[in-house]
Amino acid sequence: MTLAHALIPDAAPIDYQALAHNLGPVFAARANEADDHDSFVAANFAELKAAGLVEAGVPADLGGGGATVAPLAAMLRELAHHCGATALAFSMHTHQVAIPAWRWTKQQAAPVAPLLKRVAAERLILLSSGGSDWIAGSGKAEKVDGGYRITARKGFTSASPIGDLLMTGAVLEGEPEGPQVLHFGIPMKSPQVSVLPTWKTMGMRGTGSNDVMIDGHVVPEAGVALKRKQGEWHPLFHIISMIAFPLIYAAYLGVAEAARDRAIAMAAKRRPSDHVVSLVGQMDTELRAAQYAHAAMVTVAESAMPSAATTNEIMIGRSLVARHALAAVDLAMETAGGAAFYRDNGLERMFRDIQGVRYHPMQTGPQREFAGNVALGMDVATTF
Repeated sequence: MTLAHALIPDAAPIDYQALAHNLGPVFAARANEADDHDSFVAANFAELKAAGLVEAGVPADLGGGGATVAPLAAMLRELAHHCGATALAFSMHTHQVAIPAWRWTKQQAAPVAPLLKRVAAERLILLSSGGSDWIAGSGKAEKVDGGYRITARKGFTSASPIGDLLMTGAVLEGEPEGPQVLHFGIPMKSPQVSVLPTWKTMGMRGTGSNDVMIDGHVVPEAGVALKRKQGEWHPLFHIISMIAFPLIYAAYLGVAEAARDRAIAMAAKRRPSDHVVSLVGQMDTELRAAQYAHAAMVTVAESAMPSAATTNEIMIGRSLVARHALAAVDLAMETAGGAAFYRDNGLERMFRDIQGVRYHPMQTGPQREFAGNVALGMDVATTF
């Protein structure tokens, strides 16, 4: 929260989308360099911090901006118009803030308050181990005096070069009720934590989504925020699904919108043929479908309560955004013609960046099975 808002209780809400728009041209100027060199967009994150976007999702009564899913999604979508990697990496921090913020405002969950206050006061960057820590969990937890020794390798850890806390988990074997997944935060400055430079990818090259190695860090008993049965949905994961995916997919939607605009600008440099006119119409139709699907996800996140039914709606939206965003960017490449193949024109990078939309949970097969089970009134506890 800015000083002005702290001093003026009735001040208007901060327009985080406008702040992102103001930062955009500088981020766009850096995008190709990060992409060309597989380098993390560190300078962009420094400016996100300076602009107050890191604490945007922290509730106002805990020192933050009080932004909910809709304005946060608009912020990330705007960032993606300029640099997809910045938007996607920042979405991982943003959803790790928005989830405890929802629990604070909707469930009065007191244990999340200290973390949220620290994010606001210290502008901490929270990391997510994301898809490598979905329902099944990953890594090993061993009981030791006063806590658990953790050994794990966490992939897809976006913004790993500058993160402060890794929000992750590990599997504890040998429990009477079966394997348990423990959830906790680990400071990235721990001597037992290292970042492995593994992020050499087709797209989203500037996200710094390296593997993080945890080799013997001990999490105290009091540091375990949740213990759950491995391989089954837990209520927390319905909250995660409801809040996180509209934010993550806002970044991809922004990439698709940017690709559309770039293709139109490139096509306008020559006299459009009937074929190009048709391609533009198809492109805008596919993009609109992605926009409608994403808008539905945001509406659900803003108005629903977490449940299997809510998760089903979010994941249907996630699949539709992915399908139509991919199609829109394919058509953008065709619309722009051969010039799209040149890296300096930027569209080629957007084409590669949008491919990442395929790989977040729930991917196509599990999502369809989940939706089918819900429709038929069948159990979804182990479908993920």
